[in-house]
Amino acid sequence: MHSTSKTPARTWVGVATLLAGTLLPPLDFFIVNLAIPSIQDDLGGGDILGQQVVAGYAATYAVTLTLGGRLGDLYGRRRAFLVGLVGFALASLLCGSAGEPGLLLVGRVLQGLTAALMAPQSLALIRASLDGRDQTVALGFHGATLGLAAVIGQSLGGLLVTADVWGLGWRAIFLINLPVAAVALLGSLFLRDPHTRGAEKLDWIGAVLLFAGLAGIVIPLVEGRALGWPWWCFVLVVAAVILLRRFWRHESSLDGDRRMPLVPPGAVTAPGVRVALVAVALFYSIAAFFLVFSEHEQTVGRTPLQASLDILPLGIGFLIGPLTVPYLVRIMGRRIAALGLCLETVGFLAFAGLVAAFGQTAWTAAPLALIGFGQGLALPSLIRLTVTHIPRAFAGLASGLVNATLQISAALSVAIIGGLFYTVAGAYGSTAAITAVSILIATLLFASALLSLRAERVPSLDTLSEIHRARQPEAAPEVRRRELTGGDLNENPARPSKRSATGRTRLRARAR
Repeated sequence: MHSTSKTPARTWVGVATLLAGTLLPPLDFFIVNLAIPSIQDDLGGGDILGQQVVAGYAATYAVTLTLGGRLGDLYGRRRAFLVGLVGFALASLLCGSAGEPGLLLVGRVLQGLTAALMAPQSLALIRASLDGRDQTVALGFHGATLGLAAVIGQSLGGLLVTADVWGLGWRAIFLINLPVAAVALLGSLFLRDPHTRGAEKLDWIGAVLLFAGLAGIVIPLVEGRALGWPWWCFVLVVAAVILLRRFWRHESSLDGDRRMPLVPPGAVTAPGVRVALVAVALFYSIAAFFLVFSEHEQTVGRTPLQASLDILPLGIGFLIGPLTVPYLVRIMGRRIAALGLCLETVGFLAFAGLVAAFGQTAWTAAPLALIGFGQGLALPSLIRLTVTHIPRAFAGLASGLVNATLQISAALSVAIIGGLFYTVAGAYGSTAAITAVSILIATLLFASALLSLRAERVPSLDTLSEIHRARQPEAAPEVRRRELTGGDLNENPARPSKRSATGRTRLRARAR
């Protein structure tokens, strides 16, 4: 699709369907938190059950996201989305009808597996179906949907449990997924997948190695702190490093034999991809803030309702931010990610200063809103920055990589930054701890902003052959001409086109 002004209405109905699928995985992560005490009272199991209900879903989801995205590339993104959607609905039904802890945990693991198959296809289909400003708008809605899940997740979970709809109690938090999935299933009639490959077979050896390697990292991060960091956590991490190195050697050998690996090295090492993924990882260090904010609020005596109202400005800002991206792009070009990250940095520093000076104060609402707004700007922009540096044919892989990076970064930040919070709080109090954590997160966000600017300067290449040519010294003039001509390597340089003039204008403006 070359004309962004002629996107048919059918495509936008399909995008709305994808957003329903985008909502469910993060919503199901947040919605369960306030229902855990009710689940424990009904099924027993104590604190261990509560931890496993959260960790079973989070770990499975994070570990299988990359595989889920790649399955969409190989066998059809629309097909993968529908299988994941139906599977997620059935897993939710199993969770909602579970009469014993074991059955509930099986349902949560199945939810994680099917969510990992469904979630990457949403972003991949947006990338494959839309271009230009329409893609920017759709990514803005995608980011707003993630913000909506964060805003309504915990409050909706508490509301459903308290309301005890039809006597369902905590079961309603899982069964509410069924009508959402039914609406999305009807809307899937409007989905199209214009770039399905469907010719290669899945690299099962690579899939097993990647799954085991990521599991060895994610499981200790998710479970380690609650269990007191037992020895097997460190053994798993060492084993994971060995497995992931073996995975990379295996993928490189397939790439050299011209067979299709699970994760093509040429795609993930394309110019700008690694820098963009590191920027994404540093950006999501903010995930730890939600944990430490909740702990701080409880320490200073705030009730759960007061705590949810205190964090609400951040959620509102996160909801509004992505919706402004299409308009800000006209003013600032592609530097929206850096703008959002800098706003978050300022917000965290202001929050730290207010808390250190005044303790619990209503004035923290302003920096929290700024943090949320900046996060809403940065998230869709960082996603766009990453996926556009990976060839379009691997849009599912790109989506899986971005989502997996977000989830692993969240687990890592909760383990490290959360551990720092508890250490400082034990020695100097909760106020000093959340101040120190806020300054640390601000530093990481500023580093992410600098990396995003660096990644923006790297031209995007849309095929593996272009990426391989770009690595050759003699290919530099050709890649330069690609940037000047707006992406067409076959364009005749002797006959300047409208796109080449636009490219030169952009480069002159950048030089100034």
